This record gives sequence, C-alpha cells and structure tokens, in this order.
Amino acid sequence: MRLYQCDHCGQSIHFDNRVCVNCGHRLAFVPERLAMHALREGADGSWRLVADRWHAVRLCANEVNDICNWTVPAEGQETFCLACRHNRLVPDAATKAGLLQFRRISQAERHLFYSLLRWNLPRTTRAEDPDHGLVFDFLVDDVRPDGSVKPAVTGHENGRIAIRAAEADDVTREQVRVSMNEPYRTLLGHFRHETGHYIWQKLVEDRGRLGPFREAFGDERQDYAEALRRNYEEGPPADWQEHFISTYASSHPWEDFAECFAHYLHIVDTLETARAFGMVVEPRGHEDLASEVGFDPYRARNAAQLVDVWIPFGVALNSVHRSMGMPDLYPFILTSTVVAKLEFIHGLVHGQY
Repeated sequence: MRLYQCDHCGQSIHFDNRVCVNCGHRLAFVPERLAMHALREGADGSWRLVADRWHAVRLCANEVNDICNWTVPAEGQETFCLACRHNRLVPDAATKAGLLQFRRISQAERHLFYSLLRWNLPRTTRAEDPDHGLVFDFLVDDVRPDGSVKPAVTGHENGRIAIRAAEADDVTREQVRVSMNEPYRTLLGHFRHETGHYIWQKLVEDRGRLGPFREAFGDERQDYAEALRRNYEEGPPADWQEHFISTYASSHPWEDFAECFAHYLHIVDTLETARAFGMVVEPRGHEDLASEVGFDPYRARNAAQLVDVWIPFGVALNSVHRSMGMPDLYPFILTSTVVAKLEFIHGLVHGQY
C-alpha cells in the first residue's frame, strides 16, 4: 500500500485516513485516480479536490457511521463506491457489534479492491451480470432455540462470496484459527482467497486457459466434495510443503489456485508498503539476506522478481515479530513449485496469457 500526502499541507497520510491530523481537511480515496485526496465541500453539497477544484465527487453512502472513506463521481447516479456497490447482505450497523463488524469488514474489502483496481481485474456487479457478478454476503451466525450457535459458512459460488461476519471479531477468528491448526487467518485473507475463486472463473475458465492451469495446479475435474472430505478427515499428504503454499491448498486445484492468488496479493501489497516506507533489509555480515524493493511490485516483470526480494523481507519481519513475542508474520515456505504457480498467477493478472 502506498503512502500519500495531503494536497493542502503535505502531511503524510494513509489509505484508511478520514481527516488530515495537521490541517483538518477531509480526506478520501478517489478510485478513478487510485489516490487519497484532500477535499473541500462545495455549496451544492458535493466535494471538490483541493488539488483540482474542477473535479467534483460525492462521498460513498457508507461514509455514514465511518464505514467507508471512498468517493463516487459527482455526476453519476451511483451512491456506493466501486467497492461497496458489490455488497448485498451487510452487518446491522444499528447495533454496536454490527457496526464494528461492518467497519472492519469494509476496511479489508477496500484493501482487496485497491489491488483489483491496480490491475484492472474483472469485478462486474450483479446489476451488470445477474448470474455471475461479484457480490458479497456478510452472514450472521444462526442462534438455535437452545442457545447453541451454527456458524455461517465462508465460501464462493458463481461470483457470490459469503463471509462469516463473526470473523471480524478477533476472539472468534482466533478460536477458529487455533481449532483448525492454521498458522494465519485474517479477514483480508478471506477476501483475497474467496475472490481468487471468482478470478479463476473469469480469467481461467471463461477465457479458455484450463490447459496451462492444469499444468501448474492439476486437474480441477476431480471430485471437489470428496477432495475436501479427504483433506479434513485424513489431512494433507506428508510432502505437502514441497508442492503447496498451505495444507488447504493441497486439498484441490481450485483451493490451490485461490490460496496462491491470495498469497500473490499478500506479497505484492506488502512489498509496495515496504517500498513506500523506504525499507531496506541489509544485515551486516549476512549479505544473502540483503534486499530492497527497487521497483513497483504491482508492475513486477515476473513472480520470481517478487519472491527474490520477498524472502529476505519475510525473514526479517518474522524475526521482528519473534522479538515482540508474536507469531511469525509470514509462516509459509515458497518452494520452486509454489513459485511456478505464482508465475501463473502473475501472468493472469498482467494479461500475459
């Protein structure tokens, strides 16, 4: 994620900021410009960019209750921004718990859409494609009459992505992570993984790229339900770490692709953040761990270029986390087989197939 500057005073600002702490100007992300901007309210109720007084915008309808900080063009009819217009079922913002969930979910969703916009990846709405458009349902758990809870299920089907709203709660999400013996589990990870299934349909299945996909990930025609049953009951193969980014990726080629897509976004966006802060890994006497992000990760020439700089950063960040008594930030191993899969993802998002 980039760093930005307030158009009015030059103060450093961040992707999720709403107000400049230095000059007090309203801040918002303008998707058409892929940038944060300081705004000045006009007499007609619209907002204009401080840096361009001719460019008028309106705040996303989810600006209410501090849920979203994106804008829509002033001259259009849309009330929701390019991210929020994909939402269908959302948490109840009239309750304290629902509002907190909605804010956290929205933050993760906007980080996902930043990447989709950077690469101009498919993101048709249900209004544009009623059968396969991208739509999000944030589902609440079912509380039975006896007080027991049936958790909502996170998943994807034909462009519909369901995410369990309760995973916006840190305690709930951590309990699930521990019970499933996962090294990593976040809301943003859910968004990136499930959207990977949607991208597979749009860029692999719909565009006839099944041949190269199968060469990289295997044959997706194997029984999906049986593959998941085997994964949950028997666990991953003994040598899974040599071939897959995670144990779940080993269950089926669809899940392998979705996991690799999520990790590709993890790596690219984190490296962009490191570059924005001028971070350099240069340990004395350990030149093999030296690294610097001297290029725009969103425009990398290939996945190998990303991985070459990512591995030293991953080692350094994991070490910093351990020094604070925290789990590793990136507890995964990128083998040559996994890198080859990331190369396939790279080719897809950059239109090389």
